[in-house]
Amino acid sequence: MSPAFNLETCARPNILALEPYRCARDDYKDDGTNILLDANENAFGPSIASSSSHLQSLGVDLGSLHRYPDPHQHSLKQLLCRLRNTHAHTAKTLTPDNLFVGVGSDEAIDALLRCFCVPGRDRILVCPPTYGMYSVSAQVNDVGLVRVPLLPAPTFKVDTAAVLDALGTQPDVKLVYLCSPGNPTGSLLAKEDIRQVLEHPTWNGVVVVDEAYIDFAPDVGAASLAEWVAEWPNLVVMQTLSKAFGMAGIRLGAAFTSPQIARLLNSLKAPYNISTPTSALASHALGPEGLAVMESHREKIMQQRDRLLAELPKIQGVGRLRGGTESNFLLYEMLDAQGKPDNVTALAVYERLAENKGVVVRFRGKEHGCLGCLRITVGTETEVTRFLAALEKTLAEVRGTAGGRKDDENEEKREVEASGVIA
Repeated sequence: MSPAFNLETCARPNILALEPYRCARDDYKDDGTNILLDANENAFGPSIASSSSHLQSLGVDLGSLHRYPDPHQHSLKQLLCRLRNTHAHTAKTLTPDNLFVGVGSDEAIDALLRCFCVPGRDRILVCPPTYGMYSVSAQVNDVGLVRVPLLPAPTFKVDTAAVLDALGTQPDVKLVYLCSPGNPTGSLLAKEDIRQVLEHPTWNGVVVVDEAYIDFAPDVGAASLAEWVAEWPNLVVMQTLSKAFGMAGIRLGAAFTSPQIARLLNSLKAPYNISTPTSALASHALGPEGLAVMESHREKIMQQRDRLLAELPKIQGVGRLRGGTESNFLLYEMLDAQGKPDNVTALAVYERLAENKGVVVRFRGKEHGCLGCLRITVGTETEVTRFLAALEKTLAEVRGTAGGRKDDENEEKREVEASGVIA
């Protein structure tokens, strides 16, 4: 070991201080018995027919794996364009020149920061509560943050006046990240609000709309703004196959944007960022057979979502729905014994569900405007049945001990205060 090496002075200070994004599998794993309703995965599985069990049948040429994959992915991009060319917004047609494909949406989030933001000088604007990787990627790249919170629940709309004011007075903001439908809010942002940001008269920057959950929104063709990139040169719309398509394991994300921005993103990416198996599996999911499976699974998810909306308010201790219903998850308050939304109660319910009942949801109480909230991913019919029974029992246990055990309450409060950034 070199006597001169000192990690504390060698690494970038912002990386040393980084509090990493906590993913859903950090706390509770899939041990074969748990039901996982915490990561907004598709519980019905991938958009692959059950008969297509072999890689060869899905178009993966095992004999070609000794060769590097296609660095341009033109055919895959064409399938993504075909999916979003609805002409609901414009007569213009998306082409592969409008696309960057990456390792999930996270690669696009990071690539945009590296493309537009000078470390130590520029900043991005985010609207909490929102997806945590925007701020994590900003810190990794030594890029500052401007936070303009969404308007209060249950609408969680963009505070357009505050956003426009921030962009007009802070020229070092280069990117605005908007999540629609929001995570953890589940609310679709108004197109008119996004238009106002795009039309800012003095701001020279890029609007990034994260549509990871767009396929769960009503009238997807009209809801998605992917086609708007043909009209707005300062717009990027990110999507993923991880959610509605149930392909989280292949890590495939897409960024629709102008050909000029797409060219920059494709220039700075790793040469072969999309593997041959990933490309083949994604192409299958985007083909006629895969789309039929996706639509069938989506319909089942929506049925179970409606079931949760009907059944959760009947459980004593479940409070208000906070946010929207345009995603595959719901954000609900947990109430204390006095009937108020409470983080101590919500954290206790979250932990006891996972550790005693094998049901994993997500505690969101530390997010802006989400006091006492759990985020619940929609599962299969069997999983939803088990979750509802477990939640009712756990809430009764937690609320039954609240107020009479001060030491336990104080300990739980300390745990809430000590818990890290979970986004």
